[in-house]
This record gives sequence, structure tokens and C-alpha cells, in this order.
Amino acid sequence: MKFADEWRQLYQPSMEEVRSGRRPWTILDVLHRESLAKLIGRYAIAGLSDADIDYANHAWHRLDPWPDVVEGLTRLKRKMIIAPCSNGNIALMVDMAKRAGLPWDCVLGAETARAYKPLPEAYLAACRHLGLAPSEVMMVAAHNGDLKAAKAQGLATAFVPRPTEHGPGQRTDLAAEQGVVDIAASSFVDLAAKLAC
Repeated sequence: MKFADEWRQLYQPSMEEVRSGRRPWTILDVLHRESLAKLIGRYAIAGLSDADIDYANHAWHRLDPWPDVVEGLTRLKRKMIIAPCSNGNIALMVDMAKRAGLPWDCVLGAETARAYKPLPEAYLAACRHLGLAPSEVMMVAAHNGDLKAAKAQGLATAFVPRPTEHGPGQRTDLAAEQGVVDIAASSFVDLAAKLAC
């Protein structure tokens, strides 16, 4: 578990290298693999083939959804366009959707914007790709910082908590931040109900 936690801790620093312009645009799968290679070296893990490392790196493609997600998204899709605005690259997000039955209409986010959140372009490009004004789009997330950045670009916001996302000791993003969130929901099913879906 410590290995996975350390891998996850390299997520933001690797994206910051791209956000800051210190390195050119690079998709998340590549950043994850580079971080994995650092950890394999740090832990002196030997005997892994490139195929083994690729398989481990694609663990992010095989994540299980939260229990409320498929039902909630399916209900939301009845009336809304639904798409992830994720830092994950398109192949990663498509693999997740196929495996878990996520009913997205399309995949948006960092790769289509060529900008990692919370840079404004990540949100604004998603709106442009849908032909919508920011005020016609709602960003739904479990991270107040993500919602704050979206709101600053004129998007509506909804918070769905994931209090165990970072394990039992999680101390952040346990509740919606006042003044940032337009709708606080307990789950995606609750959000669908609040949006009359």
C-alpha cells in the first residue's frame, strides 16, 4: 500500500512540470509510467519486463467505479450531456468507461485541452468542444480545488464527496466548500435527483 501511496503522491508534481511549461505537453499515462519507474528504482525491484511495467502502469485503466456512479450517470444522461473533464488521457478514460460501463457521451479534459487542471484552459476547452458557454456547463467533482478553478471560469459546480479516496486518514475534501459549490450532493444518484433526472 505504501508503494501505491507514493506513486499517487508523484501525480501532481509530474503534472506540474507540464503545467509550468518546464516540459512539453505529455499525457498522463507517460507521466504515470515515469513515476512508476522512479519507484521501481527506489525500491530496487528487479526482474520486471517492459510488459510487466506497462501492465502495472495500466492499473489506472482498470479502476472500479464508486458504487453510485453508473446508476447516477445513467440517470443524469437522460437529460444532460455527460463527459469527464479529467486529467486522465483519452485511452485511460475510455478503458475505464468500457470496463465499468460508464455511460459518457464523450471524453474531454486534459488531452483535448492540452492543459492539466486546474489551468483555465482545461475547463474552457471542454465547454468549447461541446459548443456551450461556461455558464451552461456544470463541473462535478470530489475536490474543492477543482471546483474552485472551474467556478473561476464561469462553470456551475457540484460536489460529490469521496471521503475515503485517499484512505481512512483523509483530511481534505470531506465536505463542500462554501461559496465554491452550487450543489452539494451525497452521491451521483443524489445529484441526479437534485437535478430532476
